[in-house]
Order: sequence, then C-alpha cells, then structure tokens
Amino acid sequence: MSGVAETMEFQAEVGRLLRLMAHSVYSEKEIFLRELISNASDACDRLRYAAIANPALVDGNSNFEIRISIDKENRRLIISDNGIGMDRDDLVKYLGSIAKSGASDFLATLEATSASDKASAHIIGQFGIGFYSTFMVADTVEALTRKAGDSQAWLWKSDGEGAYTVEQSEKASRGTDIILTLKEEEGEFLEAFRLRHIIRSYSDHIPIPVLLSEDLNGDGEQANAGRAIWTLSKTEATDEAHREFYSHVGGMGEGPWRTIHWRAEGSLEYSGLLYLPSSKPFNLFNPERKSRVKLYVRRVFITDEAEELLPGYLRFLVGVIDSEDLPLNVSREMLQRNAVLRQIRTGVVRRVLREIEEGAKADPEGYQGFWNNFGPVLKEGVYEDINNREALLKLCRFQSTESDGLVSLEDYISRMKDGQEAIYFITGEAGRNLAGSSQLEGFKARGIEVLLLTDPVDDFWPAAVGIFSDKPIRSVTQGGEDLDKIQKTEAEEETAASDIDPLLSRFREVLGEAVKDVRVSKRLTDSPVCIVADDGDLDLHLSRMLQQHGETVPRSARILELNARHPLIQGLSGKLTQKSFSEEVEIYARVLLDQARIAAGEPLEDPSVYGRRIAELMVRGL
Repeated sequence: MSGVAETMEFQAEVGRLLRLMAHSVYSEKEIFLRELISNASDACDRLRYAAIANPALVDGNSNFEIRISIDKENRRLIISDNGIGMDRDDLVKYLGSIAKSGASDFLATLEATSASDKASAHIIGQFGIGFYSTFMVADTVEALTRKAGDSQAWLWKSDGEGAYTVEQSEKASRGTDIILTLKEEEGEFLEAFRLRHIIRSYSDHIPIPVLLSEDLNGDGEQANAGRAIWTLSKTEATDEAHREFYSHVGGMGEGPWRTIHWRAEGSLEYSGLLYLPSSKPFNLFNPERKSRVKLYVRRVFITDEAEELLPGYLRFLVGVIDSEDLPLNVSREMLQRNAVLRQIRTGVVRRVLREIEEGAKADPEGYQGFWNNFGPVLKEGVYEDINNREALLKLCRFQSTESDGLVSLEDYISRMKDGQEAIYFITGEAGRNLAGSSQLEGFKARGIEVLLLTDPVDDFWPAAVGIFSDKPIRSVTQGGEDLDKIQKTEAEEETAASDIDPLLSRFREVLGEAVKDVRVSKRLTDSPVCIVADDGDLDLHLSRMLQQHGETVPRSARILELNARHPLIQGLSGKLTQKSFSEEVEIYARVLLDQARIAAGEPLEDPSVYGRRIAELMVRGL
C-alpha cells in the first residue's frame, strides 16, 4: 500500500556536489556498476553477519545473490539484492546524507568484535559516495527497499538536482532494488555484453553470485566467477586453476615457473597470488609497459597500474594483491601514499625475493632459464633498492671466464685464489668477445676468475654496490691491480722483464696529454699494450656507453700499459738508444695507443691518420 510522498532536502550542498560526483570524481562512467554491485555485496554480508545473532532475519532464505536486469523498453537498469535492506530512517541517513556510509557505520560496530567476526564480513564501501556515481549515467535513480525483519517497504527517488522523495511502497521480499532510468546517450549500459564485461573486469571475485538477465522475467546467468582463487587454501587451488588464472591475468599460454600464494595476517591483512613467468614478454624493457599485477581491495578490482605497490624491477610479475586495509581516494581508483601502502610494498617485495631464492635452490635448471629472461631487470633492483640489495645480489648469476654455466657471487668467492682480495669483472656489449679482451690476460694467466657483464645495467650497479661479503668489486679495466700477491705462472717466472723505463719516459714525452700515464702492465701476458681507466675515473665501457646515449661525459685521458715481456716492447726498448730510431719510436707510440683503443672498443679520433702511420711503418720495414 502506497502512502503520501515526503519531499526532503539533501543534507549537503547537493546540486553542486552531485554534479561534482557525476563529472569529476570518477574517471570512467562504467564505475557506477562496480559501486552498486559492491553496495549490494555489502548489504548481503551485513545480513549474513546480523543473522548469526538473529537467524529469523533471513526468513529461511540464506542464498544471497545480486541480480542485474535490463529493461530496454523503458531504458531502465535494475540492480537487486536480497541483503539487509533499509527502512525510512536508513534511507534518509544513508542516501540523503552524502558521504554517510552504512558500511562505514557497520565497520565501526565491528571494532570491538573478534578478528574472526571481522574477517567474515567483507565490507567494501568506505566513503558513502559510490551510490551517487549513478547520476553519471541516469536521469533518475530509485531505491525500492525493505529491511530484513520488517514488512514495510520504502521508495527513495531523486533526479540528482538537489532533492529526493521518500514514500511508503510495497516489495515482496527483503533487500534493495536500485532502478536507474538511463540518460538517452547511455544506451551502451543496456547491452548485456557490455555489462558482462564490466562485471568481469571489476566484480568478478565478489563472493556473491551476480546474475545478469536481458529481461525483467528471466532467471539470468551468473556473470562473475564468484570466488577468488587467492582466497582458497593452497590445497584447494589446483594446478589447473592456477594455469587458467595465470593465463587470464597475464595473457600467457604456458604455465608459470613458480607460484607465490600467501596471506599476510596480523596488524595488516592482505592476500597475494603472484606468478613468476616462464617466458619473457616482448615489451619487458618498454618504459610504457604496464604491470600485470592487479590490485584488489576486499575482492573489488581497483587498478592494474599500481606503480606505488611494486618496484619497477619486479614488473615481470603476474597476479593479484588483495588488501583488507589499503586506503584509497574517494573514487576508489587511486592509491593513497601512506604507511599502509609502504608496509604492503615492503612485505610483498621481501616475500617475492625469498620465493625466488627458494626456487633457485630447489630448481637450479629452471632458475637458469628464469634468470636469462629476467636477470637484467632484477639487476636494476641491485642498483636502485638499497634495502633489498643484499637479497638481490644473492639471486644474481653471471657468465665468467672460468665457467661454462652461470655462477653466483657466493660461488665466485668460494673459489677465489690465495692472495686474491677482490671480485673482478669486465663490462661490454653482448656478442663482443669479452673473454678474449687483452685486459684479462694477466688474470687468466693466474687462473683468476673474472665475471663477464653484458647488460646495460651492469655499467652502474657495481660502483653503487662496491662490496659484497667483505670483498671489493673491481673492474679489470679500471685502476692498477696488484696481481703480484697471487702466485705467478711458470711461464711468467721464466720470462724476465727487461728494464723499459727509458721507453716509458719516451712514450710519455711523445703522447703528452693524450694519456694520463704510461706504465708497465701487470695484467698483460700476450698483447703488447692496453689502456685502462685510472682509479676514480669512469670505467671504459661505461664512459663509452654514456657518450653513445648523448650524455656529457668529462673526457679523461687513459693510462697506457706496456707489456715489458712482449717481443715488440723489448725490441723498441733495445733500439731506443739508436739516434736514427727517434722518429720511428714516435710513430710506434701513437700506433700502439690507437691499437689499445681499438682493442678496448674506443673510437679513434682520426682513423685515416692511424692508417697512414701503419703504412709508414710497413714501408720502413721493407
């Protein structure tokens, strides 16, 4: 039986506020359906909780559901639930006062309850504004509702212009029907395929069935999955279910290498279901690449662009983080930077790194494939993430001069030579024969292992790290290495080096500012010369790479090292006393400097001059 309608003013600056809601708070119009489904889910959970103390409230019907019905003829979309419903006072309090949320009030009543009771109530709403997103798409909005345990129904109605009506009405069962009369231009929300897509995108894991019907009389088909796989125990979630979900969220056909499934409990509660991929996406190094980790809050999808939630070096992860506590902005579309977010980020990163470490131990072969795909990205973390640097360094694997496979830093240290004090590495471009570099000759002769680093990030992280397990990390192309502390080979012991001090002085005189110094090399055994960077100067490869990318790099003269045991150097030293050789030694000095530059991958200032000098020496030898 219907009564006389009461007209009441909203308790706020409504006209202006509702226009703000409709046009400024939410970025996408489709969000209205997410909000209404969330409200309906909250209503069902509130009744389920209330029925624990008063079972009569469910009146024999504890099968909760949400129904969405399409009425194209009247341009209406109806979202119904059989939850707790509202009476007149509730309608005035919650729909007549913007930002006054029933869910928020309900949560407030749970503050003194047990943790288990709280966990059973999956309340989504916080701000009390989601309902008003309906005015983005609707000319009029109606709420036909009957509170559980009451016989009287009520009808709330508004056009969003500053007033609403409340009147007695009739409704056969408990719960709430939200009836939207859509704007002329919003016909897309009367199409079943469009609604199904929105439901799957935002509300797929709401724990209550969402039934979609293309008419007012149909039973409808369930449009959501209904249960989130990450809420299942590890024994309940099958391998097949994981493969299906992995394919769904990551768009990858083959299964993951490892699955990380956990729930954090205590002062901060969240669930994580993350996958370590078995294959590398084509756009892994694309700056525009979006994360494949979806953020949910209380099983409602929020965003898949949670940059603040995960560091960039974990961008290969696929999966879901679902928080019970993460605060959002009023539109539930953006994260708020606060202590909760930082705490979740810290916990997720540590958990992922621990799982990767366990995977490396349990499946070394599989980890090698994983590292080949994602190692360069993880090494970005070595450079950027000081807090987790130690854990990341333990995960690193490298090619080396002494191994056909990949080695860890711990492996490297375990087989260091007696007298060796540092971890040595050389950087260069992939495909270049780093193992054949002249700077490595002395190290090879003494059996000293050198790490071969070919990823762009390798030019940066060693200097940032500096030391691992009390061992300095040093480039073989930088500084003067004291290899005399390490036992020499028999060949080195048998081959005495002549005194070449006069030749060194003559080379310094000839080359002038083209070099920082000329000195006897302790790292050469086969090549006559090489160039190295001085201590404190940029590594050779790093300097070259920065220049190639247009960076302004202070030009530093290199150190030219001569192999005192090489026949060419010994011959030049012996002929230095000959006056006729004075001009010729100048040519040799410049040619050998250019050869050292070529061997190190550095460009020549004038290749034609180098060619003419080579030709002149050849003529002199005829």
